[in-house]
Amino acid sequence: MKDSAQPPNIAPATGKLGVLIVGLGAVTSTFLAGVEHLRRGAAEPVGSLTQRGTIRLGKRTEDRVPLIKDFVPLADLDDLVFGAWDPIADNAYEAALRCGVLDRHEHIEPIADFLKSITPMPAAFEQRWASRIRGENLKEGSPAELVEQLRADIRDFKERNGCDRLVMIWAASTEIFIELAPQHESLEKFEAALRDGEEMIAPSMLYAYAALMEGVPMANGAPNLTLDIPAIVELAESRGVPICGKDFKTGQTMIKTTLAPMLKARVLGLDGWYSTNILGNRDGEVLDDPANFKTKEESKLGVLEHILEPDRYPDLYGEMYHKVRINYYPPRGDSKEGWDNLDIFGWLGYPMQIKVDFLCRDSILAAPLVLDLVLFSDLAQRAGLVGVQEWLSFYFKDPQHAATVYPENDLFIQQTKLKNTLRWLMGEEQITHLGREYYPDE
Repeated sequence: MKDSAQPPNIAPATGKLGVLIVGLGAVTSTFLAGVEHLRRGAAEPVGSLTQRGTIRLGKRTEDRVPLIKDFVPLADLDDLVFGAWDPIADNAYEAALRCGVLDRHEHIEPIADFLKSITPMPAAFEQRWASRIRGENLKEGSPAELVEQLRADIRDFKERNGCDRLVMIWAASTEIFIELAPQHESLEKFEAALRDGEEMIAPSMLYAYAALMEGVPMANGAPNLTLDIPAIVELAESRGVPICGKDFKTGQTMIKTTLAPMLKARVLGLDGWYSTNILGNRDGEVLDDPANFKTKEESKLGVLEHILEPDRYPDLYGEMYHKVRINYYPPRGDSKEGWDNLDIFGWLGYPMQIKVDFLCRDSILAAPLVLDLVLFSDLAQRAGLVGVQEWLSFYFKDPQHAATVYPENDLFIQQTKLKNTLRWLMGEEQITHLGREYYPDE
């Protein structure tokens, strides 16, 4: 997004918005069920900033604090139409039952007709990228052929459902860890590698390329190297499409990006931070493979360094020890437990500890993020915002950012950035919290 004194003109959110999701597992089925319950008036949108969040406008004395959905022109939930890809052929009803996140009688059976109507399209999937996933609902062909099949899926879905606009979300499993390779460095090299069927082109990159070539915004909810390679950023900018990622910020990292800013704000020292997780859903099973865990580990480990800036505060954080563990434990299902131990120190170097045991539900926390990213990505598209949308960092563990700056991981700075972007879009004054106008001149 380029700096501009004048906010852009935002096209109206008229017509149907197609939501194409890669992966029809726990997160997606929970998201779909939640949206349908909202549309039927049977639930409240707890956890969704677009639906429940407010935004202050002007001075505190003006008392202008509308709901965000009443302030910016977001798509209406009744206008959303859903599609998905998955290597497992279960429809959304079967997926919701299998994943076991939602109560069958309260939240699945009452909307069974809706969930059964969403059947996944065959996926562009190769098992070496997620070895614990077994499925037969697969496309066949070379990488270039798979891209063309995905593009055809996108066009067919849009036409079949009468959609005016589309958004794509990656909510599939974490792929194995790979480093940035020469094939990723430019669009020209990427397209050559695509034609040649080279191994460094991950399935998630095929979806990203297909989406952007069709003019569809995309958000990446996993830690894969996908939208953040230079080739895809170049494509997004050249096609005029917004992108954002990566890795939904839900359980332990949400806590981490809340507590770490507190330590830094109070300039308290940190000797070490040990984090461990147990979870038993498909995500946990995939991450039980060391190659896939490495991708997630890289995403989680970078958070503290960017918030605490040990190079600027070497005496406080320069020797900080940070360890992250994820353990697959099937009995826990989607009810993840994140345990953190912080060894901190304060005045005169005296040691203290903070311990957090967060018994959360991974998909329950992720589902409203998916909704917000769908609506905000569509808003960005209609506002003509192009390329990386750093203002959506609020939703990600490892937020995508311009190559010339460091990522902003502090949850509260991210929230300020998001809300100030909304104010800018609507021609409202930015909030700085200086507050001198409330006090008489000295």
